[in-house]
Amino acid sequence: MNLGTARIAKTCLRTRMRDPRRSPDTAFRYVDISAIDRSLKVITSVPEILGADAPSRARKEIVEGDVLVSTVRPNLNAVAVVPPELNGQIASTGFCILRPNRAVIDGKYLFYFTTTSYFIGILSGKVRGAHYPAVSDGDVKNIEMPLPTLSEQRRIVEILDQADALRRNRAEADAKAVRILPALFYKMFGDPATNPKGLSKKKLEDLIKVRSGNFLPAKNMDPNGHYPVYGGNGINGYHSEFMFEQPVIVLGRVGIYCGAVHYSEPKCWVTDNALYVAEQSNDLHSRYLAEALRVANLNQYAGRAGQPLISGSRIYPIEILVPPPEKQEVFANRIVALHRHEKRRQDAGDHIERLFSVLLHRAFTGDLTAKWREANMNDLLAEMEQQAKALDVRVEP
Repeated sequence: MNLGTARIAKTCLRTRMRDPRRSPDTAFRYVDISAIDRSLKVITSVPEILGADAPSRARKEIVEGDVLVSTVRPNLNAVAVVPPELNGQIASTGFCILRPNRAVIDGKYLFYFTTTSYFIGILSGKVRGAHYPAVSDGDVKNIEMPLPTLSEQRRIVEILDQADALRRNRAEADAKAVRILPALFYKMFGDPATNPKGLSKKKLEDLIKVRSGNFLPAKNMDPNGHYPVYGGNGINGYHSEFMFEQPVIVLGRVGIYCGAVHYSEPKCWVTDNALYVAEQSNDLHSRYLAEALRVANLNQYAGRAGQPLISGSRIYPIEILVPPPEKQEVFANRIVALHRHEKRRQDAGDHIERLFSVLLHRAFTGDLTAKWREANMNDLLAEMEQQAKALDVRVEP
């Protein structure tokens, strides 16, 4: 038995618009595209605002179980399910709201379909606009999707939920791991602001010299290159040449990544969107220096006219702790050990992501539940008839 198909529109109920400005004194929670964690596919950090202050794009009413699909830059796949606590709130018009008709489709099944490479690829091919690449709600709803019976959909969701739980556990472990390094710094050396251990403190101008990286046009980026290119946000490409034989400390210098600190790979290129530590005191271990600069939060010293920007003159007055060399060496060795664990963790995470992608593909081609379908064929045939009747009801334009 082959899986049936249907346009997404046929599986969804109508939604409605609501202008919160008509109730200026009533507070509501507003879900913007930036509230979607694209990795975990969940809604985070939703502000509460008064109707009088509602943005012009705050117009789409949402209810628990709705699937939100960002129509802006759909290749980034900002999708999520509305949780109970956001029932009746407002989302941006930058979302297509998919409200599953539970007579024909399981909401989580619909959600998982919107995360597939198939779905993302179709939407990405329909993008219009260079400066504001987007698709329409109609583009989303006109996509044809596999539609097995509700029983089979629930079986698919059960399997995918179990696999997704592993991914979320991995993400939580990664988030905890990120906090280990700063915690180790404070444990060994104390808070630089209060210096409880009475360590030596010196200004950066007495310890380092920074320089801007070199301009590297995007056309020179080589997808087959061997050497990482560092800009403000870390590695953002590869090139067939390199500037540095040994690792360097890279500082994001402009924009949202201003002040970000990276300890580079060996043999790399640093663009002019970043600074690098060209000289440093013999009193500093490079691994220690990189973490000391992170703890210093360089972004707070960026100029605010136009956009954040750091320079040597702005960060040189900053004081950092200079512990004894043997203490820095111990710290550096622990960093190297942590990075080895991080590499293993990343490899395990990548493996889980690949397995989940395979499961998604098998789920929506019918392979994942083929044996289950055969074992329940008699029950499914009757269910298919009921589903077909429900699909004949026009519920979505």
